Amino acid sequence: MALFPGFADTRHRLDNGLTLRVRSAGQGPAVLLLHGYPQTGACWHRVAPQLVQAGFRVIVPDLRGYGGSDKPAPDAGHATYSKRAMAADMVALMRDLGHDRFAMAGHDRGGRVAHRLALDWPDALSRVAVLDIAPTATMYASTDMEFATAYYHWFFLIQPAPFPERMIGADPEYYLRTKLGSWGKSGMTIYDPEAVAEYVAAFRDPACIAATCADYRAAASIDLEHDRADAEARIAVPLLALWGAAGLVGRKYDVLQTWRDKALDVRGGPVTGGHFLPEESADETAQALIDFFAGMPAE
Repeated sequence: MALFPGFADTRHRLDNGLTLRVRSAGQGPAVLLLHGYPQTGACWHRVAPQLVQAGFRVIVPDLRGYGGSDKPAPDAGHATYSKRAMAADMVALMRDLGHDRFAMAGHDRGGRVAHRLALDWPDALSRVAVLDIAPTATMYASTDMEFATAYYHWFFLIQPAPFPERMIGADPEYYLRTKLGSWGKSGMTIYDPEAVAEYVAAFRDPACIAATCADYRAAASIDLEHDRADAEARIAVPLLALWGAAGLVGRKYDVLQTWRDKALDVRGGPVTGGHFLPEESADETAQALIDFFAGMPAE
């Protein structure tokens, strides 16, 4: 594989019947890397090999609904694409691969899955990193014109089906490239063409478009219900928060404080670039993760 040299690329069936695309390589303590919207696990292609070289076992799945993973039909209550369901997939995957306890890093939507996993399965995690996000409930509660303008998709994608699905489906590649180009520091020049081709191929699938809309509908409904139920809960394991120095999240939020409201042990800081840290600033991001995960016990 050009993007992930030396990585196995498999399809792994979970006990719940869902099949995930999974890339993996390396030996040592296990690290799970989760992508965000509108991407696939390919977003980690510049970071994952560095973690392998640093002595970690690295697992890079596509989330349910994205990329090469299964795309179950959305349900009326949005539970199918809740972060709780996505987190359960990840715990099941890691256990199937022999890792009852692991570290993880999630970018964008993957960071929201990581947040939920840390609350629902605290014994499964050793450390957790979240990239370029503040907590979902915090971001919704502070919505203003600046946020709504920059993150308009949070409000577009949650509109009732099939409105956003049909709008995106009319020209999915244009929509995807616009999203990728507008959130980064250097337009489309930061991306590997092979990675972009994978993102485009995924987004040409109407089932992927529907699933990713369902992901956001869940974030605005059932995920908030789960967050309210856990409003007093705190993530117990060490948490690293990274954000783009040129992005909205760092400009609009005191990122470390938002996570200190949710976790007991928080550290982190800005990384050069905009939103897509694993691709825009791969070396800086990889080194921050390596330093954070250093000293983890072998299984």
